[in-house]
Amino acid sequence: MTYAFDPELAAAIPMIPAQDFSDLPAARLRMKEMFAELAGEPDTTGVTVREEQVPGPDGAPDVRVLVYTPDRIATPSLLFDVHGGGFIVGDADMGHESNLGLARDLGVVVVSVDYRLAPEAPYPAGLEDCYAALVWAAKNAGDLGIDPERIVIHGVSAGGGLCAALALLARDRGGPAIAFQYLGVPEIDDRLDTPSMRAFVDTPLWNRPRAEFSWDSYLGPGVRGTEGVPVHAAPARATDLSGLPPAYVSVMEFDPLRDEGIAYAQGLLAAGVSTELHLFPGTFHGSGMVKQATISRREVAEARAVLARALGAEPV
Repeated sequence: MTYAFDPELAAAIPMIPAQDFSDLPAARLRMKEMFAELAGEPDTTGVTVREEQVPGPDGAPDVRVLVYTPDRIATPSLLFDVHGGGFIVGDADMGHESNLGLARDLGVVVVSVDYRLAPEAPYPAGLEDCYAALVWAAKNAGDLGIDPERIVIHGVSAGGGLCAALALLARDRGGPAIAFQYLGVPEIDDRLDTPSMRAFVDTPLWNRPRAEFSWDSYLGPGVRGTEGVPVHAAPARATDLSGLPPAYVSVMEFDPLRDEGIAYAQGLLAAGVSTELHLFPGTFHGSGMVKQATISRREVAEARAVLARALGAEPV
């Protein structure tokens, strides 16, 4: 299929490494190496980074988190970051460069969570790890130097889906207060039945076959699309979105996840949740890794502005 990609992005597509998930350990290593190469030598100036092992859920292994504390704390808000990777690849280090920049430039503490991956640890393991880390952050607000009423959750792709689920779970359990949810290109619907999901079977980086593999890994074979999949696994199935925190939802024009993100934003609005929705034209899932493209710079600038507003920070 032919797509009207942004010209700057189209020129870079041949240089994007192909991803093969048939050997997951190898794919995870390639993903780690790719993000390290894209980041280069991160600038750690003005930020202290430490690793913590926090209590896991219900006797599960401890959860690794990375804590970014800037020398200049401008606001006691916390940015709680959940990495992407289709529930099957990635780790807390994936957003290292970005989290350093956010901590330093916005003057906020950032916590990045290293949740367990599927299929070795299917739903609800990853989500419960995120929730355990969120509870730990709220309970240790004094040590972290944050206000537990001012927690902003942030995730992209599967990380965006986990953040949507985390907001639902915190509401339903009466858990930590979440002030805002940033849902970047969220993966939230296991039914795979939207027009964009049916149409985009060969788009770069993410497409319908990869979505099928992702959900089969996360939910278990034969489960996706069936009755009874919990809303905390696939937030698009939720019929009650009331009482959730304000949200920002981004979608990319040629991304199979596009329509489920739009529908979720509409559902939030219908439930009375203040929501901002932005579709970036000519883009595809993960196109932001083409950093020099004008549309990618717009995406980064908007993300920074949205988070600064939600956190009550003034970007440097």
